[in-house]
Amino acid sequence: MLRRPPYPASLETRKEIEKHINELLNMDLSRKIGHNEIVEITTPVLITWHDGKSRLCGDFRALNNYTKSERYPIPRIPHALDKLAKAKYITKMDCMKGFHQN
Repeated sequence: MLRRPPYPASLETRKEIEKHINELLNMDLSRKIGHNEIVEITTPVLITWHDGKSRLCGDFRALNNYTKSERYPIPRIPHALDKLAKAKYITKMDCMKGFHQN
């Protein structure tokens, strides 16, 4: 079992984290746990953009000690740029709530 204490946060940040957690609960993407349940816990981190919008993330670095590494090579930049030069369309997307799409 992995447990980590929360990072220090201001009252305003804690309220914003709670708002995001309530959204996940309302969307049935998360659930509250009982006191006797054994779970692996991550530390919540709030990322705030310059425009004031925020996104809830998790600090999963502690899980690295429990996961198996698999090596997949990343393409070399010149090779990737050669492929992009021949592309008809190049798209950039940032899907809001991308991890939680149904």
